[in-house]
Amino acid sequence: MLAKRIIPCLDIKDGRTVKGINFVDLRDAGDPVELAEIYSREGADELVFLDITATEQKRKTLADLVYRVAEKVNIPFTVGGGISSVEDVDMLLQNGADKVSINSSAVKNPKLINDLAAKFGSQCIVVAIDAKQIDGKWMVHLVGGKVPTELDLFEWAKEVEKRGAGEILFTSMDNDGTKDGFANEALSRLSTQLNIPIIASGGAGTVQHFTDTFLEGKADAALAASVFHFKEIEIKDLKKELQKNGIPVRI
Repeated sequence: MLAKRIIPCLDIKDGRTVKGINFVDLRDAGDPVELAEIYSREGADELVFLDITATEQKRKTLADLVYRVAEKVNIPFTVGGGISSVEDVDMLLQNGADKVSINSSAVKNPKLINDLAAKFGSQCIVVAIDAKQIDGKWMVHLVGGKVPTELDLFEWAKEVEKRGAGEILFTSMDNDGTKDGFANEALSRLSTQLNIPIIASGGAGTVQHFTDTFLEGKADAALAASVFHFKEIEIKDLKKELQKNGIPVRI
């Protein structure tokens, strides 16, 4: 079995790291460059940097900040927010990102996934999917969770894989920031139906939640923000505990 990955997420607004609950009520969590450096040192497997207002405000991800973060880390680094073209991705990869994450732009123009995979390789392309349950169905949402669509999570995930995405970052909006655990039932279904890695996001609150998402949710990686930003869980301690539970991780 491949090693499971632990991924701190840096949600960026106005150059600062922020964290909210159910995608709202944001509070400051520190300087993204400093946090990135700390996580790289403390044993994170990867980082995800999302400019959470880039799409909403119709502006591009801050390439300068990407460059400064990339200078400080020696682990793979994914960047998302406002990416809508081959040129955007080219600029971000040149500034030091290892992968890019697209979300709203992929739904509006699904061919973008094909184009990016063809140009840069599937290993560079992460498609982020934000979804919440409506009348018992998981429905995809856009623009930082503000705009509902008619897309079913599982159908969209299958299409994304077919078009060439290398990974899916699934965030449960119902679980986001609640610290009640990941949406393991949906994650397990995604992992069973698809052949590409699934990153679990939304709901991490305890070490047990990470164990559960790897065992029950069959996730390939687990992403979290506030529990790491506010030192509620130390990455080294988390990995030791996962190892004790028979989950392969890089120590």
